[in-house]
Amino acid sequence: MKKFILFLSLLFSIFQTALAQKTEIWIVRHAEKGVNNPNDPDLSDKGKKRAEDLAVILAKFKFDAAFSTPYKRTHQTLDPLAKKNKISITDYKSITTLVDDIRKNYSGKKIIIAGHSNTVLETIEAFGIQRPKAKITDDEFNNIFHLTLNGNKTELKTNTYGKI
Repeated sequence: MKKFILFLSLLFSIFQTALAQKTEIWIVRHAEKGVNNPNDPDLSDKGKKRAEDLAVILAKFKFDAAFSTPYKRTHQTLDPLAKKNKISITDYKSITTLVDDIRKNYSGKKIIIAGHSNTVLETIEAFGIQRPKAKITDDEFNNIFHLTLNGNKTELKTNTYGKI
């Protein structure tokens, strides 16, 4: 009987692992902004180039969803990637609501999120992962954070992108 219970426990554990779906999330800050509108600027020429570079570096992945704050610069950062993947960009206002939505509705999917210097690290934390750095400075536009959620396991990889 003990062997049977041990076997069932092992089988249940394997079954639970098989059911856990790996969700992959990339988080970036918007690319360099222009000076045309202080409240909601477009990307600068450098920023547009960086947005294209983002689409190139992530071209091997098929994204299921894109999320952005409701500002031109975050949308424009994701536009080339969204067009390649034939997906629309969904606005979010609350990090908590965004994280809950992704956990509930996008399990096993590939997601890209664009935010700001004051929201990117908070978004990583909201997924239960420790901040990889203390802050993102005003002149940092090249960080890319890759989160993997697989059941109770989380992983974070950091990198940079863009030729500028």
